[in-house]
Amino acid sequence: MYFFYAILTNLALLLSPFIFIYRILKGKEDPKRFQEKICIYSKKKTKNKVWIHAASIGELMSVIPVIKELEKNKKIKSIIITTTTISSAKIFTKLRFKKTFHVYFPLDNNLLTKRFINYWQPETAIFVDSEIWPNMYKNLEINKIPIIILNARIVKKTLDRWQIFPSFAQEVFGKITLALPSNLETLKYLKQLNVRNIRVAGNLKYYGEKNVKEINDKHLKNKFNNSKIWCAASTHKNEEIFLGKLHKNLKKNNQLLITIIIPRHINRTPQIIDDMNRLGLKTITHSSKLKIKNDTDIYLVDSYGISSKFYNLTNITFVGGSLVPHGGQNPLEPARFGNFIINGPNVNNFREIYLFLVQHKMSLTTSSILKMEKIILKKLNNKQKKQNIEKITKIGKQILDKNLLYINKYII
Repeated sequence: MYFFYAILTNLALLLSPFIFIYRILKGKEDPKRFQEKICIYSKKKTKNKVWIHAASIGELMSVIPVIKELEKNKKIKSIIITTTTISSAKIFTKLRFKKTFHVYFPLDNNLLTKRFINYWQPETAIFVDSEIWPNMYKNLEINKIPIIILNARIVKKTLDRWQIFPSFAQEVFGKITLALPSNLETLKYLKQLNVRNIRVAGNLKYYGEKNVKEINDKHLKNKFNNSKIWCAASTHKNEEIFLGKLHKNLKKNNQLLITIIIPRHINRTPQIIDDMNRLGLKTITHSSKLKIKNDTDIYLVDSYGISSKFYNLTNITFVGGSLVPHGGQNPLEPARFGNFIINGPNVNNFREIYLFLVQHKMSLTTSSILKMEKIILKKLNNKQKKQNIEKITKIGKQILDKNLLYINKYII
C-alpha cells in the first residue's frame, strides 16, 4: 500500500505549483513562505531536541502549556513547531517563545519528509490530535526518532476510513512509539489500529493558561458596558439563522441584549451578515470597530485568535457544530472561562467532554429555541462562573502534569 501512497504523494508534488498558486489566490497560503511546504527554507539548518506538529489553531492552542513547560528544560536548546494553516502561523507569532520557532509542515512526500528530517534533525517527534502521516512516520522510524501522539483523537469515521486498508493502517499506526489519547473512545480505536504503547493522561484542552493582559481587554469591556451579552461560538452554516431567531425572542425580554457570534470559519462573514439582514437584525463586525448602538443585535467576530476575550466577558456560550450533523466542536475553551455551555444534540466527536460538563452541571443540550431562550435568560447573570473556572483549572493542571511525565521519558 505504501507503493500506491507514494504514487499519490508524488503526483501531489508534481501538481503542487498549481495547487499553491490557487491557494495563494484564495488567501489560504502564505505567498512569502509557501515554499517551506516543499522544504525550501530561509532559516538556518539546526539540530532540534523536540519537534511538535500542531496542524491548526485548535491543536496549537492546546499544546502551548506543554511548550512553555518544555522550554524550562535546560536540556532543550531549541524546539521546532510546524503547522499547516496561515491562521495558526499568525497566532504563533504572537506567542513570543524563547526557544521555539515555526516552519510549515511539508507535503507528506517520501523525498520531502526525508529532507525535512535531515534538515531539522529532531530527536523526538510529537504529533498533536489526529495527525497521522505515513511517509513522515516511516522516515522517522528509519531514523530511530520516537513518535509521540499527544492528545490523540480518533473518531469512528476516521477509524472506518483507515480500516478500508487494514494492513496499511496496522503498519502506519504500528510505528507510533507512545500514544496519549484524549478520551476513552480513542484509546479503544488505537488498540484496534495496532498501537502498542498507550498511556491515558487525559485531554490537554482541559488546561489553558490565560494571558491576563491579552484577555482583559478594557476597550472591549467598555464597548459592551451598557449591554447584556452572551456568546455563540464555532458556529456552522445554518446555525446562525437559528441563533438569529433565538435572538429575536431574547430581545423581547431585554432590549439591550447583544448576541456575539464567533463563526468556525470567518470567510463566511458576508453570508452570515446577509442571513441576519434577512431576519431584520442589525449586525456589526469586530473588524469594523464601529460603536455599539441601542439597535445593535449581532456582534460578529470576524478575526481569529481572540475568542477568549469574549468568553472572559460572557457567562453563557452556545457551542456550534451541534445543531447540524457535524459532530460538535470542543466546548472546553469557553468552559475554562466559567461559561455555562449550551449545545445541540450532535456532539459525538466530543461526547466525553460534554458528559463531564453535564456531570458538573456546566452544560445543557437542546435544539429548542424556547428552551434555549429560558436557560440563557436564567444564566445571563451566572454566579457560578468563578467556581466553574476553579473546577476545570484543577483538573487541567493534573492532566498537563501527567502528559509531561510521559513525554519527558523520551527527551533524553
